[in-house]
Amino acid sequence: MPNFDLAIRALQDIAECLKKVVPAAAAVTDINAADAFVWHAETKHLEPVPVVNRIPLDLLQGIDRQIETLAENTRRFARGLPANNALLWGARGTGKSSLVKAVHGAVAGELPESRLALVEIHREDIPTLPLLLTRLRGCGRRCLLFCDDLSFDGQDTSYKSLKALLEGGIEGRPDNVLFYATSNRRHLLAREMVENEQSTALHAGEAVEEKVSLSDRFGLWLGFHNVDQETFVTIVRGYVRHHGLAIDDEALRREAIQWATTRGSRSGRVAWQYIQDLAGRLGQPLAG
Repeated sequence: MPNFDLAIRALQDIAECLKKVVPAAAAVTDINAADAFVWHAETKHLEPVPVVNRIPLDLLQGIDRQIETLAENTRRFARGLPANNALLWGARGTGKSSLVKAVHGAVAGELPESRLALVEIHREDIPTLPLLLTRLRGCGRRCLLFCDDLSFDGQDTSYKSLKALLEGGIEGRPDNVLFYATSNRRHLLAREMVENEQSTALHAGEAVEEKVSLSDRFGLWLGFHNVDQETFVTIVRGYVRHHGLAIDDEALRREAIQWATTRGSRSGRVAWQYIQDLAGRLGQPLAG
């Protein structure tokens, strides 16, 4: 009997070890559970996002052309018409990711029958993009696939698979998926990557072509830059009206300009940081 007990315990230990070795089954996500999702590569599932962290489209100032272009492209996609993948590039804090989220909310509200979903994939999970596209293909919804702060450094070669998936792969991009990315770099690749390629390429033009061809997969390039002083003040005023903050307009202008000066930048992000400081000093909560 003692030997029998030892055998049972040994089998139990083996079973526990197998649990650790064998990966858990991938979680199944109901694609109708929400209008926005985050892709988790580790568990290979889409996590529903009940409330998206975004601001109303009319609070985005100084980027009227970008708003009009991206909104129209998104409407076409939502209606089942041809549309382009989009790269939003430029200075930090200038409204790139805010615009993607705001446009999704606006278009989904305008065209509820489209059931437009927003799916975010993190930069480090780009290598799992083929699996995600397989999940989204034929899911019954039109999906905006969104990657924030996309860029490639060092020896990272996942950009090559991204090129194929955007346009040139065997299967191609699913008809129900459109890819939007934001980046601080117009061509996505770090300068040192291009310089390293140039040192080994038979012709320097080959490295340049490699650099540009990734961005070429995006049919839309939308540039974002720091705004001028008057536009910055207009952005701040829009936030003040939206959140009902009580402050004299002249004092608001003076404080906003000083705030931007001390930070050496005028952008939507800097404007929002000032609004948070102002609301805190006034003891007023910000509207949701």
